[in-house]
Amino acid sequence: MLSEIFSKIDSDKELSKDELKQLLLLEDKKELDQLFQKAYEIKSKYIGRKVWFRGIIEFSNICQKDCYYCGIRKSNKSVERFTMKKEEILAGAEWAFKQNYGSIVLQSGERNDKIFIDFITELVTGIKKLSDGKLGITLSVGEQLFETYKKWFDAGAHRYLLRIETTNRDLYKSLHPSNHTFGKRKGCLAFLKEIGYQVGTGVMIGLPGQNIDDLINDILFFRELDIDMIGMGPYIVSPNTPTALNVPDFKAIKEHQYLMAIKMIAVTRIFLKDVNIASTTALQALKPYGREMGLKAGANIIMPNVTDTRFRANYQLYEDKPCID
Repeated sequence: MLSEIFSKIDSDKELSKDELKQLLLLEDKKELDQLFQKAYEIKSKYIGRKVWFRGIIEFSNICQKDCYYCGIRKSNKSVERFTMKKEEILAGAEWAFKQNYGSIVLQSGERNDKIFIDFITELVTGIKKLSDGKLGITLSVGEQLFETYKKWFDAGAHRYLLRIETTNRDLYKSLHPSNHTFGKRKGCLAFLKEIGYQVGTGVMIGLPGQNIDDLINDILFFRELDIDMIGMGPYIVSPNTPTALNVPDFKAIKEHQYLMAIKMIAVTRIFLKDVNIASTTALQALKPYGREMGLKAGANIIMPNVTDTRFRANYQLYEDKPCID
């Protein structure tokens, strides 16, 4: 059966939902190796045997959102809040530029106040100036108004990462307070596309209550929205969060979370061919060489953390996050 699916892939025929499901359910090591090899072949054909580095600066953990799974949710009183100074962020961007990074990712908790909006505009303008317009800028600062996204785009930010987290609306509802809606988040992705951003999104893999059909629908969602970049990774518990209470023994499922995430990278690569796929830091949290394995399974982007080390320990979305020292 696997050979038939691979033959279909080689003939550039679209896989059915049932065939995607068969690939995601693979457990035999030999068959998994074949899956990852096929995904790597597809990546090599459509992207090339290369990896793009996008340095990430996690510049603030202040967040107005209260997502039940997230370590920096506003109700988590154990977090020491911070926002890096403009000069510190620009210094990180300049370092990345001098190391020949093609682009930088500015990520933080979500805020919608004017001070924050203007701060982002100043950062984008400053990075464009110090790099003579050569350093690409990706923003990942949550849901905003159309006008705000447009302001940042006009300032020089042309990529945006906003993870949908899951396309199962009931599951989405279970992960967020009632004032965090799936419709608004999807609408923000539409805003970004309309403005002209290269749009990135992604999902968590292995959420409590999630099933294989949900993951298949996630992949179809990526295609439906013609997403430019995908940043998805395994769900990892974060202490002091409601969702973590549904996973009493995370250690018992770590291997499953890791393998499912790697399979999602491979199957997404096979199905979508030329999309950019990040091998996320969360993979490294589960396996020392998890990110490298993600690359071998079809990913083509790595996002090294170039945040000043003084701030990294306080930006932990999940436990055992690597690269904080």
